[in-house]
Amino acid sequence: MKDKTSKNGSALISVAAIVVVIYGMQAAKSLLVPFLVAAFLALITVRPMLWLQKNRVPTVLAALMIVSMIMGVLAVVGTIVGTSIAEFTASLPKYQQQLDDLVGNALRFAIDNLGADESIRGIRDMVDPGFAMGLIAGILNGLRDVLTNVFLIVFTMIFILLEASSIPVKVHAAFGSPAGTFERQSKFINNLGRYLGIKTLVSFATGFLAWLLCWSIGLDFPLLWGMIAFLLNYVPTIGSIIAAVPAILLALVSLGGPQAIATLTGFMAINIAFGNFIEPRLMGYGVGISPLVVFVGLIFWGWVLGPVGMLLSVPLTMTLKLALENDASTGWIAILLGSERDAQHALNIKSSDE
Repeated sequence: MKDKTSKNGSALISVAAIVVVIYGMQAAKSLLVPFLVAAFLALITVRPMLWLQKNRVPTVLAALMIVSMIMGVLAVVGTIVGTSIAEFTASLPKYQQQLDDLVGNALRFAIDNLGADESIRGIRDMVDPGFAMGLIAGILNGLRDVLTNVFLIVFTMIFILLEASSIPVKVHAAFGSPAGTFERQSKFINNLGRYLGIKTLVSFATGFLAWLLCWSIGLDFPLLWGMIAFLLNYVPTIGSIIAAVPAILLALVSLGGPQAIATLTGFMAINIAFGNFIEPRLMGYGVGISPLVVFVGLIFWGWVLGPVGMLLSVPLTMTLKLALENDASTGWIAILLGSERDAQHALNIKSSDE
């Protein structure tokens, strides 16, 4: 009886600790988000950094070269996002009103010419046609807030890169054999860095083609839609859908039905080509997380860390899964978070042990 009470007390304390940590992360997100962005940028660039070191480039010079390149990219992104957000936000009420009028006209046509019941007018109260555009504006404003901390991001990234080459030596000095003790962690970090690197290249290609599509159709703010396609491609499955919807709606209200259909077709072709063929071939493996968990993680990290949390939801969930795997008492949670292949692998290990 005492053991059962002790277990219940420990479980209650663990749940309380998790709740405190989550709310602490949410309260400190203005400081935490730049550090997370810096860490994931460092993961993407650590391989080029190590390659430069192997080619006898001094560590400090290699880090400065990598960071200078990233600063140039961030400067371009900041300029595009800043100017585009200002113009798009100023025009947003007009576009939302046009969408609302379009829905109203469609409902009126259905009632007057198709014999629809008057009750369908209530659809306007339940569905906000401008929600997708407002969501995109919120994500971009969140990104703009993060980019205001660009110096904190850059300096944090510099120190992470400078420490990257010395970590194996420190681990070996502290724990003995790093290969035997941290093999799983090293493999995970390598896979996460590879995933982020490939995802960045694929997202860039997706954003470039989205910009080219919108520009060729004559849609307003083509750079903005390309940037959104680039950013939301980090969000599996639904990110590409969220990125396409505002551009399609804008084409519908500003250019007409044929252009909206062309925009829809173009985005579908881009997403199918990259999502179903090119990216899986480059990755060679999945993210090892259940699709349901990916979706729930998107909502959870977005709630905790804001729009940037949505973009980093998969790497953060992968990191959480690794932490749970390394503790025997929480290994079962990692299995539930993982894919069916991971669960089958765990079953095979249990069967072989028995």
